[in-house]
Amino acid sequence: MERLKFWSTFLMVNFFCGILSSVSADEIIHLTLEKAVSIAMEKSYRIKQLKLGIERSRQWLKAERAGLKSQVSMNIKAPEFSALSDYKWDSVLSKDVIIRQNTKMWWMNLSISQPVILFGYPTNGYLSLNSRVYRYSQLDQEIWDASYYNRYFVKFEQPFFQPNRLKNALEKAELSLEENELQFLDDQVDLIDDIAEKYYELYRFAYVDQIIDHYITKLERVEDIAQCHSQANGSKSIECIQVQIELANAREKKAQNLSEFRLRSTRMKQRLQLENDDSLAIDPETQFTPITIDMEQALNYGITLRPRLRLLEITRRQNEIDLGNVKGWNAFRVNVEMTYGLEKQDDRVNQLWQEYDNSYSVTVNAYIPIWDWGQRQARIEAQDITIRKTELSIEEAQSQIESEIRTAVQDVQEYQKRALNMQNNLQMADEITNISLNQFEEEKVSLQDLLQTLNRQRETETNFLDAYLGYRKSFLTLMIDTYYDYENEIQLLEKFKS
Repeated sequence: MERLKFWSTFLMVNFFCGILSSVSADEIIHLTLEKAVSIAMEKSYRIKQLKLGIERSRQWLKAERAGLKSQVSMNIKAPEFSALSDYKWDSVLSKDVIIRQNTKMWWMNLSISQPVILFGYPTNGYLSLNSRVYRYSQLDQEIWDASYYNRYFVKFEQPFFQPNRLKNALEKAELSLEENELQFLDDQVDLIDDIAEKYYELYRFAYVDQIIDHYITKLERVEDIAQCHSQANGSKSIECIQVQIELANAREKKAQNLSEFRLRSTRMKQRLQLENDDSLAIDPETQFTPITIDMEQALNYGITLRPRLRLLEITRRQNEIDLGNVKGWNAFRVNVEMTYGLEKQDDRVNQLWQEYDNSYSVTVNAYIPIWDWGQRQARIEAQDITIRKTELSIEEAQSQIESEIRTAVQDVQEYQKRALNMQNNLQMADEITNISLNQFEEEKVSLQDLLQTLNRQRETETNFLDAYLGYRKSFLTLMIDTYYDYENEIQLLEKFKS
């Protein structure tokens, strides 16, 4: 008996768990455009990749900035042994002789280096503090002769007439980060455009379903009135049949529309990477507030906020940096190196830190190209052509942006006007339909006239839907062209950050 109770309890628990899991899996998602975009951005692999790209660029920029700070390094040879024979010049014999050397060296150099910064920018030179100590010993007739050396010195290195490698690397890292951030913003807007297109398809089917529901509701009332008329007058029974046929056709259209809605919903769920058991529901609201758009302000938004022009400007600047590097290739250049410090050499290690001698060095190295058959100049001209191509792309993009924005503003104004007019017509059509229903009930109008009125109302609702969707899509196009959300009065960059 105990075992029977146990198994019955176990089966009931599993049964209810199965019910709960099936209910939780079949989730109804009330979808809006904002929610669809939010889900898509959260699950988009492209967005995730771009976020990683931004983080990578930030780390590269962090590395370049860290390279402008002081760095401490140590070089050690511990030890370096050598027992080799080699040719050496013998000044006594005035000829080369083979001499065997047997040496040992213990060497260490500690350096604190700092790139030279002038007016906030690196000069491509380095200033360093150095400490060098070594012990050098060589075998002389089975006796190891050791000597010690110690030097503290300041070292200055500065290249001239060369591309500023430090400054260019820092600027390129900054440009790369900005480029990735702009591409991320651009891809977010492209994602909005893609999701909005699919969302408004669903929205249309949801609104058409609402139109058909209104039509069916009116027809059901007409059917009730027609039945009353046929009961009072048997010759009017044909009106009931006509209304029933209209109702059957309307319900079939509703079934077809719902089938298309389910098909589009499946595609939307695949696009949003939702579960197959989830259901999408859309409430087709049509409330909107007319907005006045200033053409010059819209053009200014498009030029200043849209990433396209800035991305081209970044490309041009990167090409200019590359041009500077090309000009520095195989060109005249000078390297200056200066050191100044204290040194001491002695046979005894405990004497290294006493009675230092001054030490200094100055080295100027120059490279002068003589002839290269025009190779360097050809490289420069090729890179210069690349810059000119980018400038043409900037000019073309600016012209296209202005044209697109002017067209978008005109479309918004036109569709907004149409939507407002159709909204008023919709109210009047509904009033006329109600009046016609009352007149039909009083047998003042025929069934055919009433059905024509109902069809006109349905056509008016469909025309309003077309105008409203045209308004929403044109507004979306304007937002994409200007990167400014006029409804919420916020830049897209600030909107995405929030």
